[in-house]
Order: sequence, then structure tokens, then C-alpha cells
Amino acid sequence: MFTFIRQIFNPKNKDLQKKLIFTFLALFIFKVGTTIIVPGIDQDALGTSSLGFLELLNVMGGGAMGNFSIFALGVMPYISASLVTQLLEMDIVPYFSDLAKQGQVGRNKLNQITRIFGIFLAFVQGYMYSFSYIKGGTVMDYMQFALILTAGTSLLLWIGDQITAKGFGNGISLIIMTGIIASMPSMFLSAWNGLVDTATITSLIIGLLKFLLYLLVYLGIIVGVIFVQSAERRVPVQYANKSNSSYGGSQNYIPFKLNTAGVIPVIFASALLSIPSIISGFVKNESFGAFVNDWIVYTSPTGFLMYILLIVIFSYFYTYMQIKPNEMADNLQKNGGYIAGIRPGDDTVKYISKVLNRITIVGAIFLAILAGIPVIFGMLSDLSSSVTIGGTGLLIVVGVALETYKQLDSELSTRNYKKGRRNRR
Repeated sequence: MFTFIRQIFNPKNKDLQKKLIFTFLALFIFKVGTTIIVPGIDQDALGTSSLGFLELLNVMGGGAMGNFSIFALGVMPYISASLVTQLLEMDIVPYFSDLAKQGQVGRNKLNQITRIFGIFLAFVQGYMYSFSYIKGGTVMDYMQFALILTAGTSLLLWIGDQITAKGFGNGISLIIMTGIIASMPSMFLSAWNGLVDTATITSLIIGLLKFLLYLLVYLGIIVGVIFVQSAERRVPVQYANKSNSSYGGSQNYIPFKLNTAGVIPVIFASALLSIPSIISGFVKNESFGAFVNDWIVYTSPTGFLMYILLIVIFSYFYTYMQIKPNEMADNLQKNGGYIAGIRPGDDTVKYISKVLNRITIVGAIFLAILAGIPVIFGMLSDLSSSVTIGGTGLLIVVGVALETYKQLDSELSTRNYKKGRRNRR
């Protein structure tokens, strides 16, 4: 790790340092924006003291939704739009399927459509959230707030593009990670205030032990997340025109990640369960609102079970949307490849599906546990609602951090390789 850091700050790698500085400055602008309240908002009129189903959005935005800042929506409208676009590519709408098969040109067109759709969703969500959480406003007030929130999301998308082009890592992912990390200091401070009692020496020692246990559990979950995010099932592949037994030969394999779907199933499940709550905020019906709070909201027993079940279902759905056994088997056969001991064709499709089913259930259970721990912790603990253990945010932070680290490490390895070749010449 120290060698890695030393290489980054090597005077010969000034371009890397400029990229890092640019990335940090762009993320700093995002963090400053989360503290700028939407103009015309009366803080006393805000109804965001208990965010409920919006808590995940608030965490990803670094507390922007709680403040109702100009970045309150974050980049979630774009993420929702990209998920919808990916669904439409699955032969649901032929036009989108054709674009997906047209290479980079089609991909650029799909990205443009996703951006436009994301901005449209930002306006719709901005209006709905303004109506639900700001009391006593007029239609024009809500329109104004929605336009400001839409402009904030558009600015974040532009900042994310600039980070991707001129900085390091995926800009959109880094913005989400920054928002989550920004909320962690206040969370640990709340945990300290809730667990440590300085009234007496005995209570102080007990409180310190509780806080230490909390940190150890949190650290253990981080280690578990890193392990699961890095775990993969490698299926050996052989090619008819190549031999792996020859000197210097390398084994080819297909890597299947244990958690292929990442955090997407949790976002899908949260979004689906939030729909009744949004409708309840519009209709203002007490009986319907009571039904939603008692049966649908994921803090209720039935809502929690639906939440977990939806995560498992969406884990399978998104995994098979990303990895298609039929296409994978066809590509193997076209390239003269086959899985050892498995016949090409239908047998290969069945084998790949079998492997996916086995690893996906493990990944889905892990994802459900990780998403369910904060809910259970909140039910059993009397600490502030901002204090959680594990959760989706931690999965996002670890995943983005690992991907960014791999990109930096790959960049440094490429430079060292080129440098070594020049020295040999």
C-alpha cells in the first residue's frame, strides 16, 4: 500500500497527481452543493425530519435530501433511467435492442436517451418530493423547486462526466460514494453520544466497550463486504486450437462474480416499496397512510419480509440480465471454446445456468442480510436513526473504492511496464 501511494506521488507522475487533484476538487464542489438550500425554502416548513423510505437517497446524497439542498435528488434519477433503459434493451423494445447491438455508436445514442430520460425523471421526482415534504406551497412553488432540483441533478451529471474524462474512476459512482462517506463522521459521533456516558467512571468504561464493539462489528462487516465483492467462481475453458499443457501456457476461465448484481437489487426493492408511500403523500388519506405504515413500509414486519424477498428476486433478475447463458454458450462455440467435460450447446447453457443459480443465491442472501441489518438494528436499538451498522451504503463505498483502486493500480502497472521496456532497449 505504501509503495502504491509512493508511486502516485512520484514527481514523474505529475499527470496522475493532476487527475487526483481534479477529482477531489470536483467532489468538493459536490459536497459544498449539498449544504446550499433550495432558494425560497422555509426551514420550518420542511417535513423531512423523518425521511422514511427516502433515507437511502439521503445517505447517498450526503444528507442533501434532509437539508433539501440543490443536490437533494443526487444522481438517482439518472440511475433509475439507466436501469429502465437496460430493461428495454432485453428485446422488450426492438429499437433499444437494435441500438445495443450497434457497438459504440448505438451505445452513445442509448446514453443520450438515458440522460434525457434521467432529467425528465428528476423533474417528476423533484415535484413529487416537494409536494410531499414541503407544506403550504402553491403549484408554482413546487414547479420552481422541481426545476431547481432538476438543474442540480443536471449539474451533478456534468460533474460526473468531467471526473470520468479528466479524473479517476467512474464519476457518477464516486459522487455517490462521497455522499455516503460524508455522512459517516456524524454517524460515528451520534453513536459515541448514544453509547458513551461520562457521568461515572463505570458508565464511561462500559460505554467505551460498547463503542469499541460497535467499531469492531462495523469493521468486520467491511471485511465481509470486501471478501464477497472480490469472490468469484472461475469456470475453466479450453479452446480447440490451443493447448494449456504446453510450457508457459495459461489457463483460460470464465469468472462469475458472487455478487454480480451489486447494489442494484436493493435500489430496485427500495424504489418499488417507496411507491405506496409516495402515493400516500399525494392522496392524504389517513386510512391508506395507516395501511402503508403498518404493512408496506420496510420497518414493519410484513414490509421487511417483502423488502428481503424483492432483493432476492431482483438479484436473480439482474444477474440473468447481465449474464445470458444462451449468448455466452453461443460465443464460446463460435470461438472454438468449450467447458471441460461439458458438451457445447444446450448442455453448456444448462451448466452455466446451474453455476449462476448456485452463486446467485449466496450473493442474494448476503445482499439481503447486509440490507436488512440496519433495519433490524434500528428496531432493536434506541440510538439515533442516523446510526446504522453495515447497509447498502457500505456496499457501495467498498465496491467503488475497489474499482477505483484497480484502475489506479492498472495505470501504474502499465507505466512501470513501459518504463521497463524502454530501459531494456
